[in-house]
Amino acid sequence: MSFFGKILDKLGFGSKTATAEPAAATTGAVADAAAQAPLQTQAAALAVQAISVVDVVAQLEALAAKHAEKLNWKVSIVDLLKLLDLDSSLAARKELATELGCPSEKMSDSAQMNMWLHKTVLQKLADNGGNVPADLL
Repeated sequence: MSFFGKILDKLGFGSKTATAEPAAATTGAVADAAAQAPLQTQAAALAVQAISVVDVVAQLEALAAKHAEKLNWKVSIVDLLKLLDLDSSLAARKELATELGCPSEKMSDSAQMNMWLHKTVLQKLADNGGNVPADLL
């Protein structure tokens, strides 16, 4: 699993892909018109589940409330990763930055890389169906 995939999984995005695939397979497998209507209804119900929104802020706030350390996940990629119980080391952040396509000029300066990485992770969460407020993007 990719590093960003682990972030998605920790926030509950994993179930989204599991429901999207059966919906596509179900609609293509129907041959006669009489049997097709109930399956299309079922596929539509699965599709609605597939695009459900993950409330990223609520999940992270709940995790922060339970965490022993006071973590400022809204501005720090290190704190965000710690909150998700993921490796927050420089090597891990460089791996994530490489995976997400961080520009090379930012990779050589850890502060710039961290700022880029934090914004990019939140934007990618939003792109994948996460409810992330505009002020965090």
